[in-house]
Amino acid sequence: MGQALQKPIEKEFKSGSNLERVLASGHFAVTGELGPPRSMNLDLINRKIAFLKGFVDAANLTDNQTGIVRLSSIATSILCHQGGLEPVMQMTCRDRNRLAMQSDLLGANIHGVKNVLCLSGDHQSFGDHPGTKNVHDIDSMQLIRMVSEMRDKNQFQNGVEIKGGGPKMFIGAAASPFSSPVEMRPLRLAKKVLAGADFTQTQMIFDMEKFKIYMRRIVDMGLHEKISILAGVGPLKSAPMARFLHEKIPGIEVPTHLIERMENAVKNIDKEDKEARKDAGRAEGIKICIEQIQKAKEIEGVAGVHIMAIEWEAAIEGIVKGAGLYPRPVLS
Repeated sequence: MGQALQKPIEKEFKSGSNLERVLASGHFAVTGELGPPRSMNLDLINRKIAFLKGFVDAANLTDNQTGIVRLSSIATSILCHQGGLEPVMQMTCRDRNRLAMQSDLLGANIHGVKNVLCLSGDHQSFGDHPGTKNVHDIDSMQLIRMVSEMRDKNQFQNGVEIKGGGPKMFIGAAASPFSSPVEMRPLRLAKKVLAGADFTQTQMIFDMEKFKIYMRRIVDMGLHEKISILAGVGPLKSAPMARFLHEKIPGIEVPTHLIERMENAVKNIDKEDKEARKDAGRAEGIKICIEQIQKAKEIEGVAGVHIMAIEWEAAIEGIVKGAGLYPRPVLS
């Protein structure tokens, strides 16, 4: 089956990125995630690119996620761009001051990177260098505003002109609909919109009924008309993983019935047959993920999904095809 060639949209784009064009065209967008390796293994990066290329509109390149040293998100973003996979470069406030951030944004954009996701960053105590000093010169809200002003006003954060124009980035922000206090989540998203965010990717959602309540507030506030909202989803690998996400990761709620489904998927398989149990668990996790995407597509205000297949990029193809989101639009 070939890719669907679409007529170009007659409008002026902020960045001209593929992700921006897909969203502007009204297509249900799909983004994925590619975790840079803890090495300089180019073959591994190319394998991961191959898993995502053609099945997502853009892929996030994480920035030393969970505080663990990895190949830089900037370098990996450039490699993805060169390999034909559009990158969403993640940038955290944990590791850089505003000088380094602005320098890196210029450097990434000149190499063809057109999307950036502005984040605070996981606390370094979770990682393998717990004694590291975090930076947090500015926070994620200020980072969004800084990138926006570099792009739209062609000026650095101190007001000095960027001669020749600033980096043309499509600006992303994170959203965590179920983090406490839940009632403040839509208001926080509204602040990110005011700061200049163009799209948002949410934390992983498993309780779609609860997410509907969040989205009703978003729609009532008219935020869905000002920012593109991509619902975060991801395939579970096992019941223990589901319980870990539910109990240990802030903002993630895995309903009991989904945990029970993951348990039942392996219930009749011999405990000694670890490969069969792993395969059965993963198959059920992919099935659940596809169901979640289909539910998300029906929720008013949802413009796409962000698939977080944690160190399991090979699962993306089956999920996208199973959800009826393949082929992806090709916009010229």
